[in-house]
Amino acid sequence: MGEYVEGHDTPLSSDLQMTRAVDDTSGRVAQRRRTRRAIVDATMQLLAEGAEPSIGDIAARADVSRRTIYLYFPAIDQLLLDAAVGLANADIDTVLDTVTTDDPKKRLSTLIDELYRTMAGTLPIGRKLIKLTVDLPAPDPDQPRRGYRRIGWLEWAVAPIRERLAESTYEDLVSGLALVIGWEAFIVLLDVRALTPEKARGVTESAAHALVDAALRSG
Repeated sequence: MGEYVEGHDTPLSSDLQMTRAVDDTSGRVAQRRRTRRAIVDATMQLLAEGAEPSIGDIAARADVSRRTIYLYFPAIDQLLLDAAVGLANADIDTVLDTVTTDDPKKRLSTLIDELYRTMAGTLPIGRKLIKLTVDLPAPDPDQPRRGYRRIGWLEWAVAPIRERLAESTYEDLVSGLALVIGWEAFIVLLDVRALTPEKARGVTESAAHALVDAALRSG
């Protein structure tokens, strides 16, 4: 039986209840992503100013509690590394803002170009960030350990086709792209396949484009 809501003559359908539940979950995830971004952005600002920020400094700049920072970053080393990577990739958002095409493949190619421009030079940071992530305690079930910046870029890239895809297909597309674009895939291509950064970039682009094509076929 559907949920009764004051002001409605009939109970809400199960489909509507499900839609509301999805919206509530999406809202919580979006809020957590905004909070995490505020913490990292505050850390980036402090690092750019030449500071060696403490948890108290970061909390004050982000306007959050120290407890909130520890909730998202149990290890301050991970936060500092995440912020350092953010500084290294600071120009990516600027470049993406200039993109006018609605072709998701072209958007992804631009994103991949920008990531690979700095990825080889900052590889030691990427390796350490992955190690710190693996060593962290398990987060809440719907709480990512890291990667909000990457997911934001990927969602931007495929935004023009989102309305053409079922919700599950869209979510699978973003997840698949996160699997082939980023530090983890880059390290596999270098360490396991012994590719050059240039060759790795081509493989990454081909895989990303194939995922878009598959999603569009699924609809």
